[in-house]
Amino acid sequence: MRILRPTTPAGAAIHKKPRFRLTPYLFVLPYLTIFVVFRLAPSIAGLGVSFTNWAAVGTPRWIGLKNYQAMVRDPRLHDAVRNTFVFTLITVPLLVGLGLALAIFLNQRHRGRGVGRVAIFTPYVIMSTVVGVLWTWMLDKDFGLINVYLGHNIPWLVSQKYALYAIVITTVWWTVGYNMVLYLAGLQDVPAELYEAARIDGANSWRLFRHITLPLLAPTTFLVLMLTLINSFQIFDLVFVMTSGGPGTSTLTLVQYVYTTAFQFRKFGYGSAVAVLLFAILVVLAIIQTRVYRRGLKGAAE
Repeated sequence: MRILRPTTPAGAAIHKKPRFRLTPYLFVLPYLTIFVVFRLAPSIAGLGVSFTNWAAVGTPRWIGLKNYQAMVRDPRLHDAVRNTFVFTLITVPLLVGLGLALAIFLNQRHRGRGVGRVAIFTPYVIMSTVVGVLWTWMLDKDFGLINVYLGHNIPWLVSQKYALYAIVITTVWWTVGYNMVLYLAGLQDVPAELYEAARIDGANSWRLFRHITLPLLAPTTFLVLMLTLINSFQIFDLVFVMTSGGPGTSTLTLVQYVYTTAFQFRKFGYGSAVAVLLFAILVVLAIIQTRVYRRGLKGAAE
């Protein structure tokens, strides 16, 4: 007896129910566990603590929005916000511009480019505390190497006029190599044929940079801007090691203020509220930057 099996008509799609696979989730599970336990859960708990008055001991006392109302009248917080924005406005263009310039220079074929890449990127792998101690010595008013070469006793770290710029100089020296590497990776994806065709048409170096390099590096630039912006707003370690927020409040930043408020003055509720403010600022800046980037892509496509 012959059993007739149903056949699928020619051209008809066969829809199979997706099969659940556990293996990919097992690979993600270790990182996901660490993220939830050490990042997500503390962040949610911090949001709750920001509505309380808590000194790390005893039972948190619910006070509603009083911590956020107190931030409006806090002059030290205002100084921290101003210093953070000034630091970001100075540091981000320097890191992005220098990172791109160094990447373009070291992407060209010339002797010593490998040594140059290593020399510029090496500071980034040094611990932040070591960098802070090193530059504290180099920027010393009387015996610092910088003042020796400049021939002037500039009070880099003890003057409210220069202290923030000392942090900027140290940050640029320390982290510009990371942006350079990101831009080098982006430049490797630019087809060499585009440059050759443009040169045949008579394009000079500036036109090559403006009409080929910059547009094709737009995704890399967006990534570099986003990472540099977030890191600039979260500056803490260099400030803590080099100036501790001083002299006065001239180098006090938002993260430094969160640390001193929560762990030195035991005001965990108010410190958590300032941390929530910092998170809100970063979210708003990220949204603005993403929308500007998408509008730029849409305009270029049109």
